[in-house]
Amino acid sequence: MPHFVIMGAGRVGVMLAHALEDSGHSVAVVDQDDRSLRRLRSGFQGKKVTGHGFDRDVLRRAGIETAYAFAAVSSGDNTNILAARVARETFGVERVVARIYDPARAEFYQRLGIPTVAAVRWSADQVLRRMLPEQSIAGDWREASGRLQLGELSLDDSWSGLHLDAIQEATGVRIAFVTRFGEGILPGPSTSYQKGDVVHAMMRIEDIEDVARVLAQPPTAQIKELAQSLRLDEDSDGSEEA
Repeated sequence: MPHFVIMGAGRVGVMLAHALEDSGHSVAVVDQDDRSLRRLRSGFQGKKVTGHGFDRDVLRRAGIETAYAFAAVSSGDNTNILAARVARETFGVERVVARIYDPARAEFYQRLGIPTVAAVRWSADQVLRRMLPEQSIAGDWREASGRLQLGELSLDDSWSGLHLDAIQEATGVRIAFVTRFGEGILPGPSTSYQKGDVVHAMMRIEDIEDVARVLAQPPTAQIKELAQSLRLDEDSDGSEEA
């Protein structure tokens, strides 16, 4: 059973803890104020740990060493980023997400590979999508017939640098737009996937599980070859124009 550690027992932290526990997961909630932990429902079965979420010993008591994912959702940017970096860099937790109010800081930490959620677009659902791969293609929009869905894709880091056309070829989706450093961009002929990007794509409902499975693994040799040929085509076009 996957274990999740949440730093911050505010409204969002409590919502995350309850949602994860309801889904059958093991959960630990960390907060420096013992009174905040009382916001958790009376039947909460997870760990309640009092202390600073960036303190290594506190995180160990919360089970960070076996954590599947970590969310830093306190009200302070500095605290969230520090805790997220400790979880990622000290304990090697791969799935880390931090709540950041300052857009400039959010962009900087996205570049370091730490997914951030801006307070303006904040919701517990957005954090869950970044913590749980099976929730990463929860639909943002579904067309009237119920056959097509627009959703966020979750890609293994090894897809970084590959042309978006190669991703489309591998999965059969159609990429609509990419959110990069908090800003939406329309893909161009040379747009590649960058670590930290949020890729939004249209796909058939019946293909969702297959798409998630393909993108959760490193790209195949064939897809890498396709991506390389696309890059060569771009270089060739650029030299001709020059």
